[in-house]
Amino acid sequence: MDWALNTVVASRSLTLVDETRPATVAAVVRGDSIRLSPAVVERTLGWELKPEGLCRGDTCVPVHDRAALVDADGIDLGILARLLDRPFASDADEGVAVLGASAGDRSHRLASMEAPDFTLPDLDGRLHSLSEQRGRKALLIAWASW
Repeated sequence: MDWALNTVVASRSLTLVDETRPATVAAVVRGDSIRLSPAVVERTLGWELKPEGLCRGDTCVPVHDRAALVDADGIDLGILARLLDRPFASDADEGVAVLGASAGDRSHRLASMEAPDFTLPDLDGRLHSLSEQRGRKALLIAWASW
């Protein structure tokens, strides 16, 4: 128990989904806040915390309030998502957090008019990928029970 904040602090395993790539990581959960070590953020998301900000390759995002982003428990995943302009959803009780594609990435994908590749089984169980249909017209029908 963190008596100063009157919240329970727990270290636990968490499933982090970066768009579509899941990874099991060690996290510190404090209320609704999920914190990851800088090493975990670098290994799973590719962002490194440097003096100039959060960097991935030649791209750096300035961090104006470093104390809000990182503390002794690690980097706050929700604040990281806001800095990177990425949608974020989490359920700390269930041990899952999801970072979606940034608005810029989504806009680029929509402008390209190219659907992301996926693979699904047919009624006989054979797998088919959308990429197999490139250059041909394809009709996609989606259905959900809800």
